[in-house]
Amino acid sequence: MVLEQLKASEALLEGHFLLSSGRHSNRYCQCAKLLQYPDRAEKVLAVVAEKLKGMKIDMVVGPAMGGIIVAYELGRQLGVPAIFTERVDGVMTLRRGFEVKPGQKLLITEDVVTTGKSSLETIEVLKSYGAEVVGIACIADRSAQPLPYPVFGAVKLNIESWEAADCPLCKEGKPYVKPGSRAIK
Repeated sequence: MVLEQLKASEALLEGHFLLSSGRHSNRYCQCAKLLQYPDRAEKVLAVVAEKLKGMKIDMVVGPAMGGIIVAYELGRQLGVPAIFTERVDGVMTLRRGFEVKPGQKLLITEDVVTTGKSSLETIEVLKSYGAEVVGIACIADRSAQPLPYPVFGAVKLNIESWEAADCPLCKEGKPYVKPGSRAIK
């Protein structure tokens, strides 16, 4: 069902992509294409909400950009507040009057988890307030390496990627596009 919703939304892209990690790939999951349809987002994130049943979660927190709508919809389905973090001068920050209290059990939300960089940056911010992170929820879990928190994805995607120097698409001279929101350093 999740893959069908991603395909119906034209969120699964084929081509040559420069990922936020600096790696290259021949496929990309642009969840924003799915999230533009609230009914589809509701159905897909209901799969994640079902996996979270029985967990104590006080609030969901989505890193900007990809985690904001996911946080809102999961917060709605779980009946808990939803907030977000954002980068200020390249550093993930809690702003806009959002508050996190010591001991609160928080769930991080993302559209796609690949390396977990945004989630881990957000976790560090939240831990500085004394919060406890219980996991990471996402639409598409692309992670190849284990993360230090459980990942609750609506779907697991195995999408190949390469270091730029090893990219077969670069070797063929195919230009790439950079579809994500995070700048590459």
